Order: sequence, then structure tokens, then C-alpha cells
Amino acid sequence: MAASEASLGYGSKFKITDPDTSTFVEIAEVYNITPPNFEADDVDVTHNQSPNRTRETIPGLKSPGDCSFEMNFVPGSDSDVLLRKLLTSGDQVDCQIEFPNAETWDFLAAVKGYEVSMPTDDKMTATVSMQVSGDISAST
Repeated sequence: MAASEASLGYGSKFKITDPDTSTFVEIAEVYNITPPNFEADDVDVTHNQSPNRTRETIPGLKSPGDCSFEMNFVPGSDSDVLLRKLLTSGDQVDCQIEFPNAETWDFLAAVKGYEVSMPTDDKMTATVSMQVSGDISAST
């Protein structure tokens, strides 16, 4: 029986291009990343002669969907300032997810949501959602 190649997400990084410097900036204290979730549309091609009155579909265009990450929220930090700036501007920027095995996924995205949580008896956190545009480029 072959040994599993599964690994932890520990060591993963989420990077966003700072539009002022055109360089990747690692978002600090990220602890959970959900990569883009591609999905293909269904195109209905049913016609008057479809067998047994059954709908027919073909795969349509892919949509890269959203990606998101959760982080420890540090008010006024470099990451906080950058994320708020991108949410306000609506700019699409180059993003990169770096996996623990050094594989990277590069894609274009815009900050769509930046939700901060400040519980009384726990750490402050933020959830960032991003709208992805176009395909993903993967490399090692």
C-alpha cells in the first residue's frame, strides 16, 4: 500500500500585488485559505426532438468564482491598510497562493469583502473574499 502524500496547510501563504510598488506582499497572519473554486456553467441544448422528452445540456464556460482567506486582524497593520485600499479602489490585482510544497497559483482578483470580527473574549479576525477573474496559472 502506497504512503499518503497528504500534507497540512501549515506554511501556505497568500500574496497580493501592492499597486503602489507592483510587488507581491504577503498578507500577515493568514490561517485559513480557500482557493478559487472553478465551476462550469450548464448550457441547455434541449430541442423538440430530445430523446424521451429529456433535457440535454453541454458544459459551458468556466467561472473562477471567489477565493477567500481568514487572518488575525491587526488594526492599522500593513495588511489591513492594503486590503482596505483595494476594497475602496475596486482594482484587480495579481494574487498568489503559495502551497507548503512550493507550488504556486497565480490569478487576477479584486477584494470583494473585508469582514472584521472583534469578540470580547477571543482574538480579532478578518475574513477577506476576493472575486477572481480569468484563469489560474500554476507553477512549481
